[in-house]
Amino acid sequence: MPDTWPIGAPIEDLDTPAVILDIDLCQGNIDRMADFFSGRPCKLRPHFKNHKCTTLMRRQLQREAVGVTCAKVGEAEVLVAAGFDDILIANQVVGGLKVERLLRLLDAATVRVAVDSEANCRQLSELASAAGKTLGCLVEVEIGMKRCGVLPDEPCLEMARLIDSLPGLRFDGLQGFEGHTVLLEDDEERIAATRQSMELLTGTGRHIEQHGLPVAIISGGGTGTYDVSGVLEGMDEIQAGTYPTMDWRYQSVRPEFEIALSVLATCISSAEPSRAVLDVGVKGVGAEFGPPIVRERPDIEIGFFKSEEHGFLDVHGPALSVGEKVQLIPSHVCTTCNLYREIYVYQDGRVIDVWPIEGSGRLR
Repeated sequence: MPDTWPIGAPIEDLDTPAVILDIDLCQGNIDRMADFFSGRPCKLRPHFKNHKCTTLMRRQLQREAVGVTCAKVGEAEVLVAAGFDDILIANQVVGGLKVERLLRLLDAATVRVAVDSEANCRQLSELASAAGKTLGCLVEVEIGMKRCGVLPDEPCLEMARLIDSLPGLRFDGLQGFEGHTVLLEDDEERIAATRQSMELLTGTGRHIEQHGLPVAIISGGGTGTYDVSGVLEGMDEIQAGTYPTMDWRYQSVRPEFEIALSVLATCISSAEPSRAVLDVGVKGVGAEFGPPIVRERPDIEIGFFKSEEHGFLDVHGPALSVGEKVQLIPSHVCTTCNLYREIYVYQDGRVIDVWPIEGSGRLR
């Protein structure tokens, strides 16, 4: 962690590149999402993969969330070490080393995993029963994304019965992710596609219960579809991730959330008034959905953003001077945060805190 010297300093004084977070905008996003779920049967289980910062996740859980979602055992280890005690790894945990690490977490927290294969279930069962532990499992249902998952209805029932029969495992329910619908630009198209997909998930839950197995949890969803999946009968949890920080790609479909996080960068070269070069490239800004946008400078375009350490700008207004700083809004905030080790938190333009990103780089 850096020294505490930045506290109280203007954000423009920070060394760059740096991830900076407007705490007022971030808290507004947290409150907006929490208010939507307040009083509803479906609850919020925010996804750690967005920012990987336990301090920020703690703020999210202070607003009625039921627990945390994460993607990897390494992220779950960070969360348990920070005191979080209800965690869903919304992914398959495969391999003896990973499973052994997973099972050690059960000494301090409730940790569940997603499964979609007999081989994985049998490995989890063997190691959990040998360790004298019981692991909760959610069958992942393939609802159209064509990533992981078991086909709906009867194949999922067979998987649930297998889990129920194996020592060391407990069938806790289902999960599904409508990732193929969350970024659809047309509102009506996104709503219709989301309902169609998520009704495969909830319908599978009803099918399993009709055959005598209780389905305690049906979990899924994301920031792009929270207000569709979150009101479907049968849904228990929404795994929204991006909403506290946001990026320009997600805001294009969910404009009610503010962009709270950006990357502060410095102009290091400006040979001509119409162009400039920044001290950050793809190694410092997630750009899977497109290049970043310069905050509050619509007259500046990212001319080229494929270099490792440089960002190339086309300037159509006042020239940038060498040493001048700008804020870049990523197209993908999740992969941006994974590249850094701390977030500089600011209010009214001044740094008020520095939060570690403890989960960055925890890919295993």
